[in-house]
Amino acid sequence: MSRADEIFISMCKDIIENGTSTEGEKVRPKWEDGSYAYTVKKFGVISRYDLEQEFPAITLRKTAIKSATDEVLWIWQKKSNNIHELKSHIWDAWADETGSIGKAYGYQMSVKHQYKEGMMDQVDRLIYDLKNNPYSRRMVTNLYVHQDLFEMNLYPCAYSMTFNVTKRPGHEKLTLNAILNQRSQDVLTANNWNVCQYAVLMHMIAREVDMEVGELVHVIADAHIYDRHIPIVKELIQRPTYDAPKLWLNPEVKHFYDFTSDDVRLDDYVTGPQVKNIPVAV
Repeated sequence: MSRADEIFISMCKDIIENGTSTEGEKVRPKWEDGSYAYTVKKFGVISRYDLEQEFPAITLRKTAIKSATDEVLWIWQKKSNNIHELKSHIWDAWADETGSIGKAYGYQMSVKHQYKEGMMDQVDRLIYDLKNNPYSRRMVTNLYVHQDLFEMNLYPCAYSMTFNVTKRPGHEKLTLNAILNQRSQDVLTANNWNVCQYAVLMHMIAREVDMEVGELVHVIADAHIYDRHIPIVKELIQRPTYDAPKLWLNPEVKHFYDFTSDDVRLDDYVTGPQVKNIPVAV
């Protein structure tokens, strides 16, 4: 069993057995048939993944690593808010007729801000600090910009990253750690997807700044399982598990802005069958 499987199974059991229900309350999401999509939820779920030890992909079912990587690069590298620059269709429901999702996600990463060192966007600022001031305690990216929320077709779910550098005893290189903050998460559809894509992001940034990867800490304010997902989750967490896969990150690519989703794969990735036809609340 991978550590990611262990964390995921424990999380799901805790939500189902000890979570609180929103049934009968005023909720925003609805199912395709128009009925309200209620959840069972837990507040303040925190998970820690040591990326030096293993890549945090669950083996209960396959996580599509190339699609997950494509989405995180769409936000962090392309700095795009248009679904036509994204290979998957996961954002189609929130796009307008031009393909835009509004001033959300990649748009916020594209905005340049004035710093003492000059004009930079958030990604370039992060890379600058990691290279020039690695022990800074101010390396934070933020997508939840209140003045632009009314122009976002969906408020950011994974909205903030805080980076922190440490030095392991006996190691020559510094270690890159990060906290991913998420206001809300549909655990069945998005949990391991988000964990894997931000783990890949950390590996890519560590390559750019010549550091080792350390811990990814994932903080979810509202970790929920939708009512129609509960039977699917119960079946999923009873499946056999396997050893964690190994991440292959193209060794020829040295710089963050040169990576593509083709530069990533998971080797020795043995999984259970994919879960199909999961109902999605919008």
